[in-house]
Amino acid sequence: MKQPVILTRRGLGGLAAGVGIALALSACGGSPLSSPSTNAPSGAGGSLTVGSADFPESQVIAEIYAGALNAAGVTATTKPNIGSREIYFKAVQDGSIDLAPDYSGNLLSYLDANATQVSAEDVYKALPGKLPQGLGVLDPAKAEDKDAMVVTKATAEKYQLKSIEDLAKVCGDLTMAAPATFETRAYGFPGLKANYNCVLKGLKPFSDGGGNLTLQALLSNDVQVADIYTTTPSIQDNALVVLDDPKNNFKAQQVLPLYNMAKMTDKAKAALNNVSKILTTDDLISLNRAVSGNQKQNPKDAAAAWLKDKGIVK
Repeated sequence: MKQPVILTRRGLGGLAAGVGIALALSACGGSPLSSPSTNAPSGAGGSLTVGSADFPESQVIAEIYAGALNAAGVTATTKPNIGSREIYFKAVQDGSIDLAPDYSGNLLSYLDANATQVSAEDVYKALPGKLPQGLGVLDPAKAEDKDAMVVTKATAEKYQLKSIEDLAKVCGDLTMAAPATFETRAYGFPGLKANYNCVLKGLKPFSDGGGNLTLQALLSNDVQVADIYTTTPSIQDNALVVLDDPKNNFKAQQVLPLYNMAKMTDKAKAALNNVSKILTTDDLISLNRAVSGNQKQNPKDAAAAWLKDKGIVK
């Protein structure tokens, strides 16, 4: 699933220091979409347009949001694959779309490059005060798509590893697979040293964002640890072990709706919050496998199956 997908979303978190929020709040240039939505009449309580970023996981979540809204009696359509956060954020802000799925930690970093909050609770609490007037976020899901330190089952058993704290005891003997930037990023080598006193033997850089090259290096024991996103199907498919991160070295990345307040009704909020109560990381793994694995299922069809399975749609 994730070779191009992970790279797309990973890049968004680091852009805030440069052009992220400036672009989003820019008053010039009009709508970021090629054409304005014709499905959402003005005025509170009208139909809603759900946008998505330009990678499959976001598209599936957008279809889930739209399906849940329609099931609750709120007319909703989707406008998928809008682009990066710079683009869909501005689209939500100017009303070209009414909401889009986002990730709590990266959204906070986009709004404030200097934000220090890392835990799920603290990140979510910080968001409302950073959002521009007229925008809001709804309840976060348990589902997260975030960086993780991943090892094989054999490595976990050999060193008795369940968490990064356990890993710290043997870090000096282990080599890691990750993007080259992991060596200098705050959550990379610097964060591991500061939070866990973990100083790895070395880094083997891979640019596939935790994809197949990274996976093969891990499975062949060319490296013993890898940075792989938590919703990557290969974790389950290869019985890999995701190490717990009790000190929150990696910023929380809970899935949540980013929305424009203009047309968001209590009924719509309730429908979306109900999705967040149910959606899990395991669900995202399964959905990613369905859409980007061998099945190549349409995001709308994958979302429809999930909604039916969870009893949201009869």
